[in-house]
Amino acid sequence: MHAIISFILAFTLLAAFDAPPTLMSETSATGKTDATGKTGATVETSEAARLKELEALLERAAAADTFSGAVLVARDGTPVFKKAYGMANQEKRAANHTDTKFNLGSMNKMFTSVAVAQLAERGKLSYDDTIAKHLPDYPDKEVAAKVTIHQLLTHTSGLGNYMTDAWVENRAKIKTVADLLPYFAAQPLKFAPGTSWQYSNAGFVVLGLIVEKLSGQSYYDYVRAHIFKPAGMRDTDSYESTSDVANLAVGYTRMGADGRGRPENPRRPNTFWLPFKGSPAGGGYSTLEDMLKFDRALRTHKLLNAKFTELITQGKVDAPFGKYAYGFGDSRVNGKRYVGHNGGAPGTAAQFESYTDTGYTLVVLANYDPPAVMPLIREIEGIVTKD
Repeated sequence: MHAIISFILAFTLLAAFDAPPTLMSETSATGKTDATGKTGATVETSEAARLKELEALLERAAAADTFSGAVLVARDGTPVFKKAYGMANQEKRAANHTDTKFNLGSMNKMFTSVAVAQLAERGKLSYDDTIAKHLPDYPDKEVAAKVTIHQLLTHTSGLGNYMTDAWVENRAKIKTVADLLPYFAAQPLKFAPGTSWQYSNAGFVVLGLIVEKLSGQSYYDYVRAHIFKPAGMRDTDSYESTSDVANLAVGYTRMGADGRGRPENPRRPNTFWLPFKGSPAGGGYSTLEDMLKFDRALRTHKLLNAKFTELITQGKVDAPFGKYAYGFGDSRVNGKRYVGHNGGAPGTAAQFESYTDTGYTLVVLANYDPPAVMPLIREIEGIVTKD
């Protein structure tokens, strides 16, 4: 069982901030120059060539069975590339489509960050508040008195992970955010709060509980009403594993019965480890278009005002792969800034990148293991960053 936990945790740490650089800024083909000094006609020709190369790359990966999923590239909120590859359900011979719902993994952390920021914007909390201020009944009083919301959001709290052996054994019974507390609340802190960095799914569960306490709604009802609805994200939710959800991709993993993933292992559905539903730390579902709608809503301040949008996406702490903000990675590649997050778990690989310099958006959603998909994303980066 310990091997299974190690396998899952390794996926949650894969390239949490390793997102691609942007495509170059451009204008319409009017002969005007962009930020690089190139004419609009030249830039659009360059974009067309790169998108053609991207399509060829994805077709090769799909033919080699190293990619199954969907990819979107948008410029200024309008898709310029959107295609799907592989099978959503191999047993039913159902193909992936551009509107297929894929597991997001840890990308849900961005939604949790926005929810917390909305409450801060309304004056209901401060990022310096401790857990104890809002959750006086938190099981570990000493931890609750020391750990702040800022530390929970930046993975500097010292809290660990709830995906323990006990969680694996009982995951089908865990139906609320509060049900997750017994799987981590008694764990000692990994380090003194604020002194180090370690990716923490448990921290985002606590944030979800704070959202519930201050809003008077379940976490799931809150994000539906205050994030998904105003953004127009009709195909995004944390679906229950027992529900029959249309157009939902099954994840396929090479993780064997021993909990280890090997290239020679046959892929199998990842349903043997899926929880009853996702949590504030991850595991919800969405589509290419809905993630683009989320990006538009952030950029146009439908979810937060400009001050709080900047606050949650501006890097706060150093992390292994760049800067980490509040539930968002913040970094630069080839001089271009992006914010976003990824997600990884057995049979799940997802990436969301919003480029603040040029208005480009990249979304990759896949139902294969991250070790197969992440190298492909690195190749996509190489294509989209070409001059």
